[in-house]
Amino acid sequence: MTSDLQSPDQIRSWTTAVRVPLLPEAAMLTCAVAAFYAFPYDLALITRFLVMILFVLSLDLVLGYAGIATLGHAALYGTGAYAAGLFAVHVSGDPLTGLAVGAIAGAVLAFVSGLLLMRSHGLTLLMLSIAVTLICQEIANQARDLTGGADGLRGIRMEPVLGMFKFDFIGRTGYWYALAVVVVCYAVLKIVTLSPLGLSVRGIKDSAARMVAIGSPVYWRLVTVYTIGGAIAGVAGALAAQVTQLVSLEVYAFNLSAEALIMLILGGTGRLYGAVIGVLIFMTVHHVAAAVDPFNWLFIIGALILGVVFFVPSGVLGIPKAISDLFRRRDNARS
Repeated sequence: MTSDLQSPDQIRSWTTAVRVPLLPEAAMLTCAVAAFYAFPYDLALITRFLVMILFVLSLDLVLGYAGIATLGHAALYGTGAYAAGLFAVHVSGDPLTGLAVGAIAGAVLAFVSGLLLMRSHGLTLLMLSIAVTLICQEIANQARDLTGGADGLRGIRMEPVLGMFKFDFIGRTGYWYALAVVVVCYAVLKIVTLSPLGLSVRGIKDSAARMVAIGSPVYWRLVTVYTIGGAIAGVAGALAAQVTQLVSLEVYAFNLSAEALIMLILGGTGRLYGAVIGVLIFMTVHHVAAAVDPFNWLFIIGALILGVVFFVPSGVLGIPKAISDLFRRRDNARS
């Protein structure tokens, strides 16, 4: 009976249902709205989830779709955070304008650094991306009069969203504001990935030499998609600065880039909703494991990563296909 319930046909039909257009997006949005009512006292934590989801989505565009291996994505996030924070302190506390400033700052850094990074590959690209992050971190540290240095940038005061919704202590406004920003950015990324630009960078990821042979401007396509990813990462940093009203040197930390990469691998690269699933799994396990054992929670995270890498390299969302392939091989062996 168990075999009938888990037959390959049933599993295939289930995976086909998952591929219904916009079904994953509708399910995720429903869960996000339900989370507001289910966890009214944890809105600050869930808002952090949303900020990290936006950050990992930008990494998915760069790595998952274009195949640009980077360990310095925090440079774009941190630059957006500092730009939005400084804008709020010295110019205006309008949230939407601050997001635009963060997006521009992330995009400018991505474009300038991308002109160099996109000419390298493999280990060289990884090292250069880390170097960009370290340079940004050192600049922020040395410009103490402007950024606050190691003490962090303080004095960020945000005006009401759209002039009507004040940021409250509980975090209700911050949650809906962050969710709206994530939804808009997700829609933009969805359009980009389905556009000719998105399809061409997929082709570059599969075979750059083949795309060069058919006349595709590979270098500039990569610079363009890296700049778009930088803008989204800048928005994520700006959003973090606005909801926490604090920016520190930690926004440039190496482990931020590494954790984002782990989250993306957990959920599965090259699928925007995979980035969302990866963030939810990683941050939930992180939060629960750290609460249970503050000293050894990394052991659980490490075991989780090893399990995913060895058994489902395509990420958690690849589990149904892996089970279906397992049953198919078993049936072929019997026949």
